[in-house]
Amino acid sequence: MKLPEDVIKRAEQNIEPFDTEGFVLGKGPVPAEIMMIGEAPGENEVYDGEPFTGRAGKELDKQLSYLGWTRDDVYITSVVRSRPYKWEKKSGGEEVRKANRKPNKKEVKAHAELLDVQIEEANPRVILLLGGVAYQRLIDEKGKISEVIGEKLETPLLRYDQDNDTYVKTERSYTVIPLYHPAAVFYNPSIRESIYESLDRLQSYL
Repeated sequence: MKLPEDVIKRAEQNIEPFDTEGFVLGKGPVPAEIMMIGEAPGENEVYDGEPFTGRAGKELDKQLSYLGWTRDDVYITSVVRSRPYKWEKKSGGEEVRKANRKPNKKEVKAHAELLDVQIEEANPRVILLLGGVAYQRLIDEKGKISEVIGEKLETPLLRYDQDNDTYVKTERSYTVIPLYHPAAVFYNPSIRESIYESLDRLQSYL
């Protein structure tokens, strides 16, 4: 995907004040039939320069295979393109390491323009939101994704208005389906059945 250099430069500058590293734009066909939007890259993704190459990526590959898809069928990106991290001590010692964390609202805003432009360029027929960060960024700033998992929504998206420093709804409506983030099953294995039920619903929609 070719993106304006000034948009990329602003995104890189906007994220500089925060504890983040790397810059992973996204990967996949353009225009895109299906666009997947996750949360933010992790350590593996920053190293590889591609979205979803770590443990969550392996889970995503399983889900894509279940749907009969491969990565070549979808454009994959994230709300924040740099890895948010925090310093934490390893258990039983003084050594510290960088650990992944969820991006905060200021970090989301830092890359908001970039995501808006990517969606325009990809022009997807269907957008799959992987996790609550993506859902709140694009659909409902205070909403709970758990209430709409697997539902087919025909809805405008939230677009960042730089002049007024706020999010406004697009005039156009999009087909959007919120799904659990692939990593969610690691923290809550009981949702695995629900994940595949939502994938079955997704398949029936498409």
